[in-house]
This record gives sequence, structure tokens and C-alpha cells, in this order.
Amino acid sequence: MDIGVVFQCDPPASTVVDLAVKAEAAGFSHVWTFDSHLLWQEPFVIYSQILAKTSRVVVGPMVTNPGTRDWTVTASLFATLNEMYGDRTICGIGRGDSALRTLGYAPTTLKELGECVNVIRELVAGRAVSYRGNEVSLPWVQPGTELDVWVAAYGPKALALTGEVGDGYILQLADPDIAAWMIRTVRAAAERAGRDPAAIKFCVAAPAYVGDDLAHQREQTRWFGGMVGNHVADIVARYGTSGAVPQALTDYIEGRRGYDYAQHGKAGNTHTAFVPDEIVDRFCVLGPVESHLAKLRELRDLGVDQFAVYLQHDDKEHTLAAYGEHIIPALRAEHAPTP
Repeated sequence: MDIGVVFQCDPPASTVVDLAVKAEAAGFSHVWTFDSHLLWQEPFVIYSQILAKTSRVVVGPMVTNPGTRDWTVTASLFATLNEMYGDRTICGIGRGDSALRTLGYAPTTLKELGECVNVIRELVAGRAVSYRGNEVSLPWVQPGTELDVWVAAYGPKALALTGEVGDGYILQLADPDIAAWMIRTVRAAAERAGRDPAAIKFCVAAPAYVGDDLAHQREQTRWFGGMVGNHVADIVARYGTSGAVPQALTDYIEGRRGYDYAQHGKAGNTHTAFVPDEIVDRFCVLGPVESHLAKLRELRDLGVDQFAVYLQHDDKEHTLAAYGEHIIPALRAEHAPTP
């Protein structure tokens, strides 16, 4: 199992770059960031600095969307970074939450999302696509470059689309029961579409906090249940509570009363009091090293290829170091080849 890390692009940007360098040194495979330009700094500018100061980590957004940049601009950004630093970028993408809602827009349609995935992936690979009625390409792209596009989704139709078009699937919560349901659903959709279900990579992303003070850890990560609740509320509005998604995912938002994007993704978010401790424990990875290893092994055994640590709390450096010193080596050793 790969271990990635997810940062917010809070100023100063140099701190994000420094943390990314430390993440590579600690053995993390991927460095992801939020992509919400009114709330945080522009990630693609920061990616260039991260890639320049590292040599191995793969870098990209978790997640971008089809609505805030022209699709050809997004493709050109990825293709330029790959030309400069080798194929070390990855595109996480979804319909859009904070980046669009803070502009007063609704998330894009699934049809647009599917088309956007194809346009970005093909252009970065140097292949021509039909876009807005015209055939377009990036003629300066060198043959041989490729970009994986991983789709973030919760609802049944979005999961089906992921199986049809995604190189990978991003689930933003670490509950093993829900993860198992989501993985089965994506794989079934891939099989129906005539794709190899085993070829799709699965990434679980959630806050992780290493330590013994569980009460404090819960308060520092409760914001995550509120963030996930935005997506779940959309699903419930569309499908009700009819079982279209696991009941465990829908029950907890009954007490949700709006959301303030000014506090999006922040510890201490005052609009997440409705999130119970049980959900925090299920959605996040908390406690001492042994608890992290136990949950990550369970996820790995379900078919999860990467766990991406949301590092948005008051103990970033210690958690980053604990993963590098204890958790990543332990997981790596379990899958080391036998002499």
C-alpha cells in the first residue's frame, strides 16, 4: 500500500513545499493538495516548486474540477509539469464542491465530468480530442507521456462513471465497511463497461493523527465529517435514504444545518457539531501507531492501493514523522520480497 499526504495551500506556500520535501524523505509516495482558489493559494504554482525540490513523489490535486479552469488549460498545466519534471503528476478530479460553491455555482454534471476526464487525459498524452466542436491538441507534447486521472465520488451514478472512465477512484473517508461497498460498486461498473476492474487503483483519503489523546484528536478532525456531509447531503437530496448508498453514510447528516465554507477543511469548524464521535472514529485514522496500522491493514486487504493522509490539524510535523518512522516502514516490510 502506498501512503500519500494531502495539504491545504495555506500561505506561506514555502511551508507547503517544505512539508512536501519532508514527506518524500519520510517515504510518502504522493503529495496531494486541495484545489479551491478562493479559499487557498493556487496549487499548480506550488506543484512546480515541490517537483523542483523533490525527485520521486507524484504530485497533484485532491481534487480539481471541470468548472474553474478551461479543460485545455488544466491539461496544459499537467503536460508542462510532466515535460519539466518527468511524468510525476496525477489528476484527482470530481464534480466540484468548495471551488464552485464559493463562486455561487453548483457542482458540474456527471456528463461534463466524464468528458473532462477524457479531454485532460488525452491532451496530456499528446492525442487530439474533440472539444467544443473543434479538434484540438497540444502539439508540443512529446510522445510517451501519460497522466492518470482518479475520480472522487460517493453517489451511485458517480461511482458508475468512475468505473467507466477513471484510472483510479478516490474515496474521502476511511471507514472499511463503506470502502468495501464503494470498491465493489466501482469494480462492477468497470466490468459492465468492458474494462478490467483490477486495473483501477483505489485511494482512501482521510485525516490521520498519531497520538494517545483521542478526545483531542477527534476535535481536531471533526471538520472532516462536515466536509463529507456536503457530498452526502447532495446524494440524500437526489436519492433520499432509500439505500442508494450505505445507511452508515447517510444517517449522521440528519442533524446537519448548513455549512460555512469560510471554515471549510479547518480544525475547530463550528458547523460540524452534528458529527458524532462514532463517525469521526470511523471516517478518520486516529490513536497510537498500532491503531493506524490495524486500520490500514484492513483497508489494504479490501483492495485499497493508497491511503492519503489529510494533514489538517495542530500536529502535522509529528504525524508526518510518525508515519515516516513507524507506519510506512512497517507496511513496506510486510510486503518485502522473501530472500
